[in-house]
Amino acid sequence: MPVKYIGRLVEIIYQDKTGQITKRRIQVKSVRSGLVRADDLLSGMPRTFKTDNILACNPIQTSA
Repeated sequence: MPVKYIGRLVEIIYQDKTGQITKRRIQVKSVRSGLVRADDLLSGMPRTFKTDNILACNPIQTSA
């Protein structure tokens, strides 16, 4: 995941360690050392994602 998404809302397709694939909406806090630290918008909880397990990433368009 590019650093340009820090502070932005993005939708990711993620494969967890068991192989389960999920779609998540997150707000990216940092990208470093192969890890993305973000707030999960559905649960409101902080999460950490491995960049290697992010299958797709798209910014969420917000209306101004």
